[in-house]
Amino acid sequence: MQGHLQIGIAMAIYIAVLIGIGVYFARQASKSTENFFLGGRSLGPLVTAMSAEASDMSGWLLMGLPGVAYWMGISNAFWTAIGLAVGTYVNWLIVAKRLRVYSHIAGDAITVPDYMSNRFKEDRPVLKVVAAVIILFFFTVYAASCFVTMGKLFHTVFEMPYIPMMILGAAFVIFYTTVGGFLAESVADTLQGFIMLIALVAVLGVGFTHVGGIANAIDNARQIPGFFEFFMTASPETDANGVQVLAGGLPQFGQAEKFSAVAIASTLAWGLGYFGVPQVLLRFMAIRDKNEIKTSRRIATVWVFISLLSAVTIGVLGRLIFPTDLTTASEAESIFVLISTSMLPPLLAGFVMAGILAATASSADSYLLISASALAKNIYHGVLNKEATERQVLRLSRLVLLAVALIAMVLASDKNSVIFNIVSFAWAGFGASIGPVILTSLFWRRTTARGALAGMIAGGVTVIVWRGAIAKLGGVFAIYELLPAFIVAIAAIIIVSLVDTPNPVVLKEYDHYRDELHR
Repeated sequence: MQGHLQIGIAMAIYIAVLIGIGVYFARQASKSTENFFLGGRSLGPLVTAMSAEASDMSGWLLMGLPGVAYWMGISNAFWTAIGLAVGTYVNWLIVAKRLRVYSHIAGDAITVPDYMSNRFKEDRPVLKVVAAVIILFFFTVYAASCFVTMGKLFHTVFEMPYIPMMILGAAFVIFYTTVGGFLAESVADTLQGFIMLIALVAVLGVGFTHVGGIANAIDNARQIPGFFEFFMTASPETDANGVQVLAGGLPQFGQAEKFSAVAIASTLAWGLGYFGVPQVLLRFMAIRDKNEIKTSRRIATVWVFISLLSAVTIGVLGRLIFPTDLTTASEAESIFVLISTSMLPPLLAGFVMAGILAATASSADSYLLISASALAKNIYHGVLNKEATERQVLRLSRLVLLAVALIAMVLASDKNSVIFNIVSFAWAGFGASIGPVILTSLFWRRTTARGALAGMIAGGVTVIVWRGAIAKLGGVFAIYELLPAFIVAIAAIIIVSLVDTPNPVVLKEYDHYRDELHR
């Protein structure tokens, strides 16, 4: 009980700090929609980098990814981490500066749907509306994954019912995001990025100490068939309910299975998602100076590399330290919590738990804020009521944020949800519907509005159809839906754009963007 109290105190201190950040930025956020949604394009390189990566990784970094490594071994988690690390670097390298420049030239756009509509000079905001609907749909799913993480965290730490704990975590995020807007979110995410990194490294150090060092950890992990292999995967033996079978006090595994080329391609394909993730794209648009992006890229890349490597390793160490404590794929996602609360002093464990809360909150606040902007700014103000005042848009934004959060809480009500699976679906949705449009809009002068619309719809529909039907055919069709959907979207953009007639005004502005980019 005393341990729970100390953990609770540490987490309460962290929550109080974030609420204070929200209150501090409340006045500035209420000045205008640009301040509320994009912080007035005033982010420095450190805040840009840290807030982008913290909001991107979410609770799945500390729960979902270690859970995969704990349950199946290193291969799936490792190749996913490689894809994400490469995707992060390439996105910063080829998209960040271009999007910062073009979003400013294209009507000083402050949201991703705004940028798309302005980039192609739409007479009727079809692209804006479709992009906003896609963002609303997939971010509601994403927010649900965050609330599942919070519910599992509080349920595991405080041994209290899942539903009330999930609602409590959601309410905390809703408050400081609603009050402080983008600046509060970005500053909070920067703090959370540092907390996440410290938490990962601390737990990693404790884990290695317990198992006797790196060499011992590798030797012990190799005793499980396929567990520490890059081209094989472990196969936990489970009963009809998905619970791992125990015999003689040990978890049972079947023969190692080959981690196929299709599986490797699927995991590496996670990197494609970065080109379409709005919370990262917004940071590119919000940095105060395009020449500071190189600094941000270096910070972001180092952070991602250390964080992903630590998360995968913690999952492996967790299987060695607590081989029988977590017997389902869903329970496995609590391994980070279990190591922290069992092996660290309670007060320190509380701050490490705050790292998980930080990871989750840093994403949930982005998802809610961008969802609110999609409906209030892009659909209501951009289409339905162009004469709406700043105050009206801000008021509706906060109401939409609350509504999306409530829907996400309903979706998160199942405590057996696997965070990794929820995130993979939403990630594919953004990567295949938004990403190809962003890339072609920045790199191909000939892209047209109809081509962009065709690509967006084709990518999003392919993700849903592939996951729901085609993947069930197995074999090569079992590949992660992001990869085929991304290819379909690119093809649709190219084919329709080549058939279509480009807008001369758009071509002229594109030339201006290219000139400005190289200054």
